[in-house]
Amino acid sequence: MNVRATAALLAIFCALATAARADEDQTYTGALTPSESQFLQSVQRDLTARFPHVSDAEKAGYIRYTGIDDTGAISYADRQWTSDPTHPSQLWYDKDGNLLGGDFSVPRPNQEPRPQLWGINPGRWYELNGHVHYVVKDPASGKTTYDQWIWNRDFVNAGGSLSSPSPQTVVKLGKVPSANSIATIFEFPTIWDLIVWVKPHPAGPFHW
Repeated sequence: MNVRATAALLAIFCALATAARADEDQTYTGALTPSESQFLQSVQRDLTARFPHVSDAEKAGYIRYTGIDDTGAISYADRQWTSDPTHPSQLWYDKDGNLLGGDFSVPRPNQEPRPQLWGINPGRWYELNGHVHYVVKDPASGKTTYDQWIWNRDFVNAGGSLSSPSPQTVVKLGKVPSANSIATIFEFPTIWDLIVWVKPHPAGPFHW
């Protein structure tokens, strides 16, 4: 969850997010507009029907890459970063595998302004900067370590490819002793990200 890119996705996202700006200045945290309420209700109905349990997300190609964050969420990404209202780029689940919410994203390779989509105030979108995520699994013990990442710039400077990131680059950077330790690796590009909670959230449905 950004919503959630650190030991937890939200913490990663907070570390990576550039201050989002409504009217080119700041995030928007006001009350929901009618169009936002309509979007939220549509997403909540749709995701709850299609992805109620983590097994549903996995069947659809979402892969886990975080531990449990401070909201209790575990994040899964489908590695497709151009979302529409029925295709979130990430889904998050609680420790029992129940759906909590998802992230919708729009790539931002060239400093594009905040999206004006789906009746959502542009100030609700957060910028997340590009990085390479990887999951470590110890070949001997089977222990899995999530929430591992490297800035895109550092990955490329080490000779890595963002379009096809290799575990060998992670080894070269001294993060793991062997490429066999990497269970999952992918680029998380620079994006605009919209957080959408399916379950009630104290800070509101579009907030960290």
